[in-house]
Amino acid sequence: MEKLELVEGKVDWKGKSAVKGKHGGIKSSLLILATFGFENVASLALAVNLVTYFNGGLALLAIQAHYPKLKPPPCSIFDPTSRCEKIGGSSAVLLYVALYLQAVGSAGIKAALPSHGADQFDEKDPKEAKQMSSFFNGLLLAVCLGGVVSLTLIVWIQDNRGWDWGFGISSIAMLLGVTIFTVGWPIYRIQASQGTSAIIEIIQVYVAAIRNRNLHLPEDPTELYEIDHDKEAVMEVEFLPHKDIFRCLDKAAIQPKSTGQYGRLETPNPWKLCRVTQVENAKIVLGMVPIFCCTIIMTLCLAQLQTFSIQQGLTMDTSVSKSFHIPPASLPIIPIMFMIVVIPVYDRIFVPFARKHTGIPTGITHLQRIGVGLVLSCISMAVAGILEVKRKSVAQDHNMLDAIPVRQPLPISTFWLSFQYFIFGIADLFTYVGLLEFFYSEAPTGIKSISTCFLWSSMALGYFFSTILVKIVNASTKDVTRSGGWLAGNNINRNHLNLFYWLLSLLSLINFSIYVFVAKRYKYRPTNPVALNEKDKARGKEELVLHGDIMKNENEDLGFSM
Repeated sequence: MEKLELVEGKVDWKGKSAVKGKHGGIKSSLLILATFGFENVASLALAVNLVTYFNGGLALLAIQAHYPKLKPPPCSIFDPTSRCEKIGGSSAVLLYVALYLQAVGSAGIKAALPSHGADQFDEKDPKEAKQMSSFFNGLLLAVCLGGVVSLTLIVWIQDNRGWDWGFGISSIAMLLGVTIFTVGWPIYRIQASQGTSAIIEIIQVYVAAIRNRNLHLPEDPTELYEIDHDKEAVMEVEFLPHKDIFRCLDKAAIQPKSTGQYGRLETPNPWKLCRVTQVENAKIVLGMVPIFCCTIIMTLCLAQLQTFSIQQGLTMDTSVSKSFHIPPASLPIIPIMFMIVVIPVYDRIFVPFARKHTGIPTGITHLQRIGVGLVLSCISMAVAGILEVKRKSVAQDHNMLDAIPVRQPLPISTFWLSFQYFIFGIADLFTYVGLLEFFYSEAPTGIKSISTCFLWSSMALGYFFSTILVKIVNASTKDVTRSGGWLAGNNINRNHLNLFYWLLSLLSLINFSIYVFVAKRYKYRPTNPVALNEKDKARGKEELVLHGDIMKNENEDLGFSM
């Protein structure tokens, strides 16, 4: 009889231990990738084309788009003679309810699916560790494939058949995604509940460190509190070695000298005394915060490609042939098509080649991959500024600075904008996938299931700060420009968008310099540490056995090497 190989820390949908070959692996991850792809079919067209919709949210958006009474009459903000009415009353309520529902649903999917997909693989198994790296690359490929459909079929339907049709088909795509995900329920590996909240445990570390702030920190870290490392504990509880960083948090693990009435140590109050492993998990999360912050500005740059670049495209010649015009919102299709080719090449050729030379399962470290993307985003903004100068020079040379977008296109092809999209698309391949892998692999076991939401939180902050930056730039430049600010007004031909792009490029360069400084000092967490040395149990020492490939020794400089 063949012996079943159980997956440690994972269960099936019935709560029983997951079995390799039956649960998880490539087959279940493909269903998750398909679900993510369909979600992108439904949402990407909305992200890039909503500017067009507001210039003339899924089921509720379709209803509003279908019934004229639920929306104001069409208008063109580019036409000075056009009269535009502001939406209000029940129509505004329906619009915002639909948009927020779509945002909540999309946030839930994007936060949970990548982590759930990564849970289908065992990090301790060298073969499955490599497959997990391929899964994250496949995740971006699924996004691109969904994006192709969204940016061509859905955008065309929205622009030519009506937004009600577009939103309706997006709803159907999302329903298909949910159906596919549900089919795979019996074969999924599910992260087993730890019994305690890892987030609460991290908060406890900070509370305990503050409460113990006046206590003397022992020089020998083995004097800090940790439970016994017996074999049963090793199988059930995670152990991490002490690191000599963020020593202020070590005060949370200072053992009290008082004992109970029977001469034994009293049961520790978790809000005043924490395990060393608990403290180390808090250190890991704190160490990831600077990396998290350094990636916000990249999304700030992405926001411009989804807004101002679309406005640029509306002023340009969108014809592909005499009878076919590409919608400006479909411009990202160019880098996406390229990425569909590049991603398999990266995963199947570059990663194995780099792996042979570095010994790292992912080819290069997560932080190196993120750094490459940050450099490319800086270059993308610089190129965008140069192309905006070219576009405005065409408008000036042909006396078309006040031309009405779409109706009076400039004699310059909208495909010129593909250069900035192309460079930023490659940046996506490196940074966003690198961030997903980084947050999942580095996060404490208890929060791995939500670890990838750190990426989406970073992106959300990027979009939020984009709005703030635009307002700051307009307020700072309103007295030195005729338009009342670099980005003020509806006539993009008389704005100074090129200067704004170059400002973003400069900010990105400064941000990258800070990132290099932070990344060089980051220490990767050990892979699967296990306490083995029985002689050192009483003193709290342990040996580390690292299963599979390792990135580097923790005492080395593991950050981004130039």
